[in-house]
Amino acid sequence: MQYKQMPLGPIQTNCYIIWNDKKECLIVDPGENGGKITSTISEMGLQPIAILLTHAHFDHIGAVETVRNEYNIPVFIHSKEDKWLSDPKLNGSSAFRLPTPVVAQPADHFLDENPAMTIGGFTFAVLETPGHSPGSVTFYFSESGVAFSGDALFYESIGRTDLAGGNHRTLLASIHDKLLTLPEETVILSGHGRSTTIAHEMDHNPYINGF
Repeated sequence: MQYKQMPLGPIQTNCYIIWNDKKECLIVDPGENGGKITSTISEMGLQPIAILLTHAHFDHIGAVETVRNEYNIPVFIHSKEDKWLSDPKLNGSSAFRLPTPVVAQPADHFLDENPAMTIGGFTFAVLETPGHSPGSVTFYFSESGVAFSGDALFYESIGRTDLAGGNHRTLLASIHDKLLTLPEETVILSGHGRSTTIAHEMDHNPYINGF
């Protein structure tokens, strides 16, 4: 498995393209610039098979319809945030006064805690990591040693909890119970900013060391 990080939009939200030897690819959090995502996929000669959403904040879902319609592929999200895709108040786009509120069609499939979810040639764990939002999830690819954590855990920081459904203590519990139990060498690929590792965050993250 290989992946490409693409910071997109005004908040530089990380979209990830994940592919395997068969050239199948998953798209995680297509938040903005749908044309750039599709042109990159075309240039790489990949075949998209699904869109995975770590959560439904506007900066993570802004290009969902462009990508879904281009490839006619399903969208996966946690059931707790199904209505967020079509509700600018819940997904935050109305609060941030965007020129056009972000609205997407309902997801095709719902996610929940799953130690071995398979899509095409990919098998990965879905970890429920709420706190930043009620339906936040992390996609953990154990064989490759990487986890796509959305906005739960960042390099020496954690996600904000002052948006709809956020809860600071719930987020800390998610990080400690689900993420810090992963192997220390696991690479954390966050929704914003640079990558990190579980070992680095255990030693240097000021938000979680005193929990």
